[in-house]
Amino acid sequence: MTSRLKEKYRNEVIPALMERFQYKNVMEVPKLEKIVINMGIGEARDNPKALENAVNELSLITGQKPIVTKAKKSVANFKIRQGMNVGAKVTLRGEKMYDFLDKLMNISLPRVRDFRGVSSSSFDGRGNYALGIKEQLIFPEIDYDKVESVRGMDIVIVTTAKTDEEAKAFLEFMGMPFKK
Repeated sequence: MTSRLKEKYRNEVIPALMERFQYKNVMEVPKLEKIVINMGIGEARDNPKALENAVNELSLITGQKPIVTKAKKSVANFKIRQGMNVGAKVTLRGEKMYDFLDKLMNISLPRVRDFRGVSSSSFDGRGNYALGIKEQLIFPEIDYDKVESVRGMDIVIVTTAKTDEEAKAFLEFMGMPFKK
């Protein structure tokens, strides 16, 4: 069974983008490559339980076990040594990627307080989109009562688009709520 978003991509987005950008081949149409969700946990050096909780919450949100990221360099000002656990990240591909993006656009983002849309200036110049979320509580899987501390996360949507204009059009057709 394929996800709703993948069906929408095949039936609506591909024809719309082919018409708008005058692609000669279907393979030129931008598509999702992967989604990377990263959660930095600064308190992990003092409180190892915080890292464990963050990993559990991230696995609930994504449906996939996150990997624990380690510090690449020692930073004296932050009291971090090389190799210390500093965060968790998940790379989603395939069906889980489409399911997560569908849930993010249609359920989670509208739950943000005073939500007016996501910024359209967060493209990197190569067709990838980065999004920061201030609290993990917007996801329906997270139980409000069991959360010890509110954590933010970075979500990077990697597409095969060549330019930011193509990537923005692609995400708009997919249903990303950009600010007007």
